[in-house]
Amino acid sequence: MDAPIAAGPMVDFVEIGNRLRAYRLGAGMRAEAIAEQLGVSRAAIYRMEKGDIVKIETLGRLAQLLGTSLASMLGVESEYYYSAVAYIERMRQLEHGATRILAHFEPISYLLTSPDYAGHLRQMLAESPQPAPATTIDALLDLLEERKQSFARSVPPITSLIDLRSLERFVHFGLVGRLDLPPAVRMERSLAARREIERVIDLLDAQPIGLQIGIVDGSMPNATFQVFERPGKAYVATSPFRFGEFPNVSTGIATVTAAPEAVRLYTTMVNDLWQRAYKGRDGAALLRRMLNSV
Repeated sequence: MDAPIAAGPMVDFVEIGNRLRAYRLGAGMRAEAIAEQLGVSRAAIYRMEKGDIVKIETLGRLAQLLGTSLASMLGVESEYYYSAVAYIERMRQLEHGATRILAHFEPISYLLTSPDYAGHLRQMLAESPQPAPATTIDALLDLLEERKQSFARSVPPITSLIDLRSLERFVHFGLVGRLDLPPAVRMERSLAARREIERVIDLLDAQPIGLQIGIVDGSMPNATFQVFERPGKAYVATSPFRFGEFPNVSTGIATVTAAPEAVRLYTTMVNDLWQRAYKGRDGAALLRRMLNSV
């Protein structure tokens, strides 16, 4: 018998729908294709993505179809994303309505990049030794730009930690997808990376309301992460995917969890790193010295 999902304080149907949409986009499947395989209407799939999910068997069939597990779809313990597209969509969902975001990306958060960066990223992804399919690149860039536009409209308080060493590598290699590029192209890409860092310097000098940037000169985690503080629940997202020099959108598993211990440990780590980070004009001066030395 097709049993309904019991409503209760542990079941967030909207979040289940959000995960369903993220996994669907990551699988590159249109709602029509899923509807046909399940024997339901396209409208029913869209309703499910808005949280109208009542049958556990249906959700199990969806999870199998999208290459994930029922536990991940329900958000039990951790969610796992092997697709960069699925993960970025999930990030977009968690950013919407967040009351505060704590973040570390290498080299810098896409939200802090210039309007020109999308074109550079497309070029890097296309010239990578193992380029992603064009449809994946298009979907990824669309989601990244949607996040940036949403960020510009409604800025939640963000604390962004940036690793000084990763910025040095960023300038040294430039915005490249592979190393065997002509010297003139390498120089042009290095100058483009310098312009992105100069943009960060401008933000450090301006100190816009709601945006805190800290430059860490020391050990930093290898994986990127974000803590999303939301009304009633917080999440930690960690990712192997990379959008700087030598981008990676094909290999690795990203995770999202609302486990209180993970949230507490990551928040404590951010607070510790923030205490020793260079901020404001001190951070801007540090980055200027770095640019003058490389």
